[in-house]
Amino acid sequence: MAIRSIKTNKMRAFLTMLGIIIGVASVIVLVSIGQGSSKSVKDQINGLGTNLLTVNITDTEAVVLTDEMVTELADLQGVSEVSPVVTGRVYAKNGSESAQVSMTGTNAAYSSVKDLELSQGRFLSDLDSELRLKNVVLGSDTAETLFGNGKAVGETFQIGGISYHVVGVLQSKGTSLGSSGDDVIIAPISTAKRALKSMAIGSVYVKAESEDMLTPAMYRIQGTLTSLFPNQSDNYSVSNQEDLMETMSSVSDTMTLMLGGIASISLLVGGIGIMNIMLVSVSERTKEIGIRKAIGADRKSILQQFLLEAVVLSSMGGLAGVVIGIGLAELVSATAGLTISLSFSITALAFLFSLFIGVIFGVFPANKASKLNPIQALRYE
Repeated sequence: MAIRSIKTNKMRAFLTMLGIIIGVASVIVLVSIGQGSSKSVKDQINGLGTNLLTVNITDTEAVVLTDEMVTELADLQGVSEVSPVVTGRVYAKNGSESAQVSMTGTNAAYSSVKDLELSQGRFLSDLDSELRLKNVVLGSDTAETLFGNGKAVGETFQIGGISYHVVGVLQSKGTSLGSSGDDVIIAPISTAKRALKSMAIGSVYVKAESEDMLTPAMYRIQGTLTSLFPNQSDNYSVSNQEDLMETMSSVSDTMTLMLGGIASISLLVGGIGIMNIMLVSVSERTKEIGIRKAIGADRKSILQQFLLEAVVLSSMGGLAGVVIGIGLAELVSATAGLTISLSFSITALAFLFSLFIGVIFGVFPANKASKLNPIQALRYE
């Protein structure tokens, strides 16, 4: 009877379901984008390196790290490898090709600390830094810009009129937290200091021996820095991936919750639409209700009839919303290049919430219909 009643007024039923369809589809799409963004951020953080600690120097004049200090950090218990870093922007030129790229000055341990992989040649060695050789490793984008698609290893290019020799090319890593790992030149730290005209070590990457040693190593590094630079704790920081992961996850989860909450408002609006249409239906079918009551239908039967109609409307809208939502999420992923993460639990929850909306907003009209006096209903025109 509920389905037959809906079929009788197809357009009205569709317009009634539209609010539920839009609401369910919105919840699925927005939450999928939010969860996908969270997953993408976590993958990028993991891509920075495993068991990684980062010492950031915010004031390189107050906190001046020397090679001896870096060695002292490397000798701490729980620390596997240490890689000091000097960074800056340079103009690289090869013939008619030129580009402004980031130069990173570091040591041989950088490859292991940051989990880098090579597509050509080799990485820097300790000898390159000790002898202050002008050997460099290029990011994939930098190699393509300066040398096209040809082989870059063994070739030379200029920075500030000085020739540099390419010994390796990195595999593409993409962008991590807004920073490209492909648009870079990696040089021995001694060479980079001269090229960048800067002696300041801006950060130090520390690889712990294992995940279990990450926190103890962090505390030892903080203790060493406190003794090396007393009363300068505001000018440096020590962070690990877990802290960064927790912070980013908290932000992403909050955004996902907000997006889901905003989308859920349209579900409530859809529920109000169902209630309005069911109230109109009760008014239109007052005489029918009177006839049913006159031939023996009790209040419970009338209540069930109209409540089922509301639930059928909301469930049909919910199913359509699920299909449209999944389709839109895949479309957004394909066209906008956004990472999405479809969740069965969220999809099921959105559908069940649409049913819940149907029950809640269907109760009032159904209750009104069940309370009609059969004599007055029969005389209703």
